[in-house]
Amino acid sequence: MSTAVAEASTPESDEVQSFLVTFIVRRFDPEVDEEPRWVDYDVELYSTDRVLDALHKIKWEVDGSLSFRRSCAHGICGSDAMRINGRNRLACKTLIKDLDISQPIYVEAIKGLPLEKDLIVDMEPFFASYREVQPFLQPSSPTTPGKERTQSIKDRAIFDDTTKCILCAACTSSCPVFWTDGQYFGPAAIVNAHRFIFDSRDDAANVRLDILNDKEGVWRCRTTFNCSEACPRGIEVTKAIAEVKQAVLRGGR
Repeated sequence: MSTAVAEASTPESDEVQSFLVTFIVRRFDPEVDEEPRWVDYDVELYSTDRVLDALHKIKWEVDGSLSFRRSCAHGICGSDAMRINGRNRLACKTLIKDLDISQPIYVEAIKGLPLEKDLIVDMEPFFASYREVQPFLQPSSPTTPGKERTQSIKDRAIFDDTTKCILCAACTSSCPVFWTDGQYFGPAAIVNAHRFIFDSRDDAANVRLDILNDKEGVWRCRTTFNCSEACPRGIEVTKAIAEVKQAVLRGGR
């Protein structure tokens, strides 16, 4: 039996190659800085690493003062949304191999929300809008003891897309209307209203539609599709907003 195939593989050829990547991070310490500043870091990475891995290396090996949010590191918690090369992304889902490493990688906090420190923003205005649209099931009658509120597959499909929201604020903070008008509910709040407006088990659709039929509600949307492009879960955000507009015009779902 020939051993040519076995001999062709060597430890050197199997070794995974690392490479040096330059990150330029927009830093801000409110106790020291009057304005944000850009800081360069050279990080040794592998192609399968993520931007979150790079930030960890910077914090753990280079500069422990770097501040950012992260939790699950698997694209579910939504806490590590940030601007990477000018686009809103989750750091834990952005692979180094998908970026142009021949150029520096720019990382900064998402826009439109108050900057607290480095890559951390104050999320309270975002969650205030979310709470205002009443994002919870409101049936008008109690269930029969021991029974569930059943729903057909067809009825569920109507709002299935908007159940995927992880409240990362990537869509809302990519919206130019939100940048210029801090009172606008923003795409994420409307998406979460959509999830309940079109739920056949809910009876408060008109309440939410009245809330969104406001000068800072759905009519502020300019249909630029920034929100849909930014969503890490692939939600058709602009389509959901359009469906809520249509429901407002109809006077109900």
